[in-house]
Amino acid sequence: MIDQMLAYNREFVKSGEYKKFATSKYPDKKIAILTCMDTRLVELLPAALGIKNGDVKMIKNAGGMITGPFDSAVRSLLVGIIELGVEEVMVIGHTDCGVSGINADMMIRHLIQRGVSQDHIDMMRYCGIDFEAWLRGFDSVESSVEETVDLLRNHPLMPRDVVIKGYVINTETGELTPLD
Repeated sequence: MIDQMLAYNREFVKSGEYKKFATSKYPDKKIAILTCMDTRLVELLPAALGIKNGDVKMIKNAGGMITGPFDSAVRSLLVGIIELGVEEVMVIGHTDCGVSGINADMMIRHLIQRGVSQDHIDMMRYCGIDFEAWLRGFDSVESSVEETVDLLRNHPLMPRDVVIKGYVINTETGELTPLD
């Protein structure tokens, strides 16, 4: 599949299709969106919000969650705010999220089934990796979004003039429900 995608890419560049996506690194709408990596959101979320290439900074990860106050999502948001002009942050969870209900024990079991050594897992624990925090999911998408919004609003490095709000998007209709 990767080879097919690379072949498509060569044609894309050769034909000049990239030209219609030209924009700057600064988000035109001065918004960053933290959301899930769910495949249903790839086109649905931008369409539902009326955004196009260049409008926003989009940060995606499993569950659209922050796993710690200094994880890569927080770092990305701070770079967007401090260096790229972001003034507002939308945290957008979604219905029927695959991260709902996962936990560290289940993930570790699956890693071992896929050939990851128990010794490697033990070594990471010895080095201070908190699997329960890092591999956790959530029981309620609403509470997960609210927790993330709260963490960002109260983060010691977050400028107080940044507007941070939480939403849940319906993966079937695209309807956004505000949580504030």
